[in-house]
Amino acid sequence: MKSNSKKQLPNCASDEFEYVCLGDKRLKSRLVKLTNHFFESPEMPINQACHNWAETKAAYRFLKNEKVNEIELIEAHSEKTVERAKQYSTIIAIQDTCYFNYTNHKKTEGLGLISVSKEKNNKRFDTNGLIMHTSFAITTEGLPLGMLDQQIIARPTLSAELKELKKRSHGNAVPIEDKESYRWIETLQNSKNRLGNSKIHMITECDREADIYDFFLRAYKLETSILVRAKSDRIINKTSRRSRGPQIHLWKHMNSQPSQGEIAIKIPSRGGKPSRTALLNLRFDKIIFSPPRNHLNYEELCNLKLNVVYVLEKHPPKGEEPLEWMLLTDIDVNNFEEAEEKVKWYSLRYRIETFHKILKSGLKVEDCRLETADRLIRYLTVMSVIAWKIFWITLIGRSNPKLSCTKFIGEDWKILYAKFYHTMNFPKKPLDAKEAIHLIARLGGFLDRKSDGEPGAITMWRGLRRLCDLIEGWNIATGGDSCG
Repeated sequence: MKSNSKKQLPNCASDEFEYVCLGDKRLKSRLVKLTNHFFESPEMPINQACHNWAETKAAYRFLKNEKVNEIELIEAHSEKTVERAKQYSTIIAIQDTCYFNYTNHKKTEGLGLISVSKEKNNKRFDTNGLIMHTSFAITTEGLPLGMLDQQIIARPTLSAELKELKKRSHGNAVPIEDKESYRWIETLQNSKNRLGNSKIHMITECDREADIYDFFLRAYKLETSILVRAKSDRIINKTSRRSRGPQIHLWKHMNSQPSQGEIAIKIPSRGGKPSRTALLNLRFDKIIFSPPRNHLNYEELCNLKLNVVYVLEKHPPKGEEPLEWMLLTDIDVNNFEEAEEKVKWYSLRYRIETFHKILKSGLKVEDCRLETADRLIRYLTVMSVIAWKIFWITLIGRSNPKLSCTKFIGEDWKILYAKFYHTMNFPKKPLDAKEAIHLIARLGGFLDRKSDGEPGAITMWRGLRRLCDLIEGWNIATGGDSCG
C-alpha cells in the first residue's frame, strides 16, 4: 500500500476547501495543512496538534490573519455540501443556535454576553462567549451532508436608545432586521441562495425559537419549505383582521381534532437518560396564520395558510415528561402518511445537537485559548468542518454500508486490516464502509457486540485519532513506502 510520508487521513481538508479563495495560494495551503493537523488530533490544543513550534507559530499566524474570512471558508464548504446534496431529491436543513462559553478566558478580547444569572448572594454573574447559528444539511434518512450556512458572532452591546425602545415596546417597535432573531431569516435566505438553481427540495427545520411570523412570511416569499415547532398558542383562523367574534387558539383547536392514529418515534438518549420509543397520538389540520396585531407593518401583511401536525405521548414512562410536538409547515398534509412523514423528519432534528456535542465534548473547542474573538471565530469555523466530517464518517456506514472505505480512509484501510486480522495478506477488494467503521470504532473503545448497535460519533473520533497514530507508526517504521 502506498502511503503518505506523514500522518494524514485523506479527503478531509483538501476536498472540503477545494473552492476556497483567500487571495493567496500559501494561505490555502496553510489552511489545508492546519485542518489536517486538527483532524488528526481532534481534541488536542493547537500546539500539541501541530507537533512542533514552527507549525504551531504558522497556525497562530493563520488564525490571526485578517485576510482569512470565515464566510469564505463556509461558502467553500457549502459548495461541497450542495454537490453531495445533488444525489438526493429532498434534503433537510436544520437550523439551530449553539453558545460557546469562554468566560474563564479572561485575556480573550471581543467576546460578547451570552447569558446572565444571579448567584446565591444575589450578585450578577455574566457569561461571555460566542454565538454560532448553523444551517446543517442532512438527508431524509439522517446522513449529515455538511453546512449550508453558518454565522458565528460575539453578541453586540445594544445602544441606550435601542434598549429603551425595546423595554417600552416589549420589542414590538424594533424592526425584525434589528432583532437577534433575524438570524433565522437570514440563514434561511443564505441557504436558499447556496442551492442556486438546483432542483433539490430543501426543507428548513427549526425549533420553537423560529416560531416568528416574519420567518414564515420570508419562506412564503422565497417559495421554500419549512417545518417549525410551534411555541406560541396564537389565535388562528380569523375570519377578518378586526373580527371580535369567538377566538380560536392553536392548542385548543388541535386538541379538538379527531385522532388519526398512532406513530412510534425513537427518542435518543440525552442528559443521562437512555433512549426509548415513544408512542404518539397524531392529529393534523389546515389553519390560517394571521400577522400579529402589534407588528410594525401589520396593515400591509397577509394571512398565511399553514398545515399543522400535532403529536402527543399519552402514556409516557413514569417520571418522564410526555413528548409533545406542534409542528407548523407550508408543505401539504392531506393524509396520515404525509403527517407521519413530517413527524419523522422533525425527529431527526437531534442530528444538529449531536454535531454541537462533537464540537464541545469531542473537539473541546471551549478549551481553546486565543487572544481575540476574531481568531476564535476562524478556529471554530475550521473545527465545524472537522466535526461534520467525523459525524459523516460515523453515519455513512449506516446509509451506504457497501461503500468502499477508500472514500474516507484511502489505502490506509490495510493498516486497519493488519491491526485486527493479524495478517499482511490483504483481500483484493477494500473493506466496505460498515466493516471499516466498526473497526475504527473498536480502536475508540467500541466492543462491537450484537447488542451494542452502531457506534456513536464520540467513539468514532477517538478511533480516528488512534488510527492516525497507527498510520504514523507504520510510516515511521517503513518510511511510508508500502504495506504488504
